[in-house]
Amino acid sequence: MKRLLRSFGYAFRGIGFCIVHERNMRIHLTAVCYVLAFSSFFPLSRGEYAVLFLCFGLVPALEAVNTAVENAVDLESPAHHPLARVAKDAAAGAVLLAALTAVGVAVFLFARPEGFQNLLAFFTAFPWAVIPLAATTALFVLFIFRGPVGMFRFLFFSKKGRSSTLSSRRDGLD
Repeated sequence: MKRLLRSFGYAFRGIGFCIVHERNMRIHLTAVCYVLAFSSFFPLSRGEYAVLFLCFGLVPALEAVNTAVENAVDLESPAHHPLARVAKDAAAGAVLLAALTAVGVAVFLFARPEGFQNLLAFFTAFPWAVIPLAATTALFVLFIFRGPVGMFRFLFFSKKGRSSTLSSRRDGLD
């Protein structure tokens, strides 16, 4: 049982590494949050939600595999090598194919006028809801471009602390 729990710990550590170090992972996770939030305005069936959740899992999972491949190739072949490039490009291509598939699924699921009418009705009835939407958008932009560590430093430290964020990014700490 202890080994099983440890293996989950390793898995969560790998996910955390990807979130902290891979901007594309943060982009995918941000997209998942927005799609999930706005999906409530659309009349989706349980089966359609199942397909959506498969996309939610598939794209970040392939991004994690891409990160693993890139790091393993860098470890084994620090110099430029044509086969190393092929491995990295193929792994990145897998992520791109999954992301494009997820966009295609979203187009089919959300191409419904009644969902957009529900969205408009919500923001018409609650115009103040634009404020938290704008605030979360700003936070997600920080999350994507600064990472969770840089976002935390930006939000909770003074201007003096913000300059140290830039230097820590150069050191690879974010």
